[in-house]
Amino acid sequence: MRLLIIEDNQRLCQAITEGLRAQGFAVDAAGSAYDGLGVWQAADYDAVVLDLMLSDGNGLKVLKEMRDQGNMTPVLILTALGSIEDRVRGLDCGADDYLVKPFAMQELIARLRALLRRPGAALGRMLTLGSVKLDTSARIATVADAPLDLTRSELIVLEALLRNQGRVISKERLGECLYDFEQERSANSVETQVHRLRKKLAAAGADVSLRTLRGLGYLAS
Repeated sequence: MRLLIIEDNQRLCQAITEGLRAQGFAVDAAGSAYDGLGVWQAADYDAVVLDLMLSDGNGLKVLKEMRDQGNMTPVLILTALGSIEDRVRGLDCGADDYLVKPFAMQELIARLRALLRRPGAALGRMLTLGSVKLDTSARIATVADAPLDLTRSELIVLEALLRNQGRVISKERLGECLYDFEQERSANSVETQVHRLRKKLAAAGADVSLRTLRGLGYLAS
């Protein structure tokens, strides 16, 4: 899953980014309202963490602009503005949750996971296809209830394929789930991760097929 952080405090932004990447998320970051709006419009995100007091404006203007465009990506406001009036204003402008600084990283992660578990959002707790199961919160995959040893990248690929089971997911979209803008990727990096995952599933006796449809993408069935 891919997240966007819009925060102008560079040290805090870096800490949040590293914390979320350690949890298996691909994370992009923007340090201003202008950059945040541009990045948000350029890619599909599963959730956005948004500061309000940005160096070049109020984060609520960014939120309102995206909501006016019909973008309903879950948004968690992360700000030092903690009055009841500020919270109400943020939620009324379209935010899905509101967390006041200072905060605990564990709480931020828990709140994001809660947003992503909502109906229609990106994070269902348990994904199942045949004998394969993936607990998206605990980041544990099993085949016939036996643990499957997967790398972070392989877990992300498995999750994306299971979320789109029965539907083709393009190579480009799978790459967006795997990598954020800062991460370098080789021309065949997506193919490599799918190949490794396919081999591990086969070795574990999974009754799941990961098909490559040339020119289209990948299909889990």
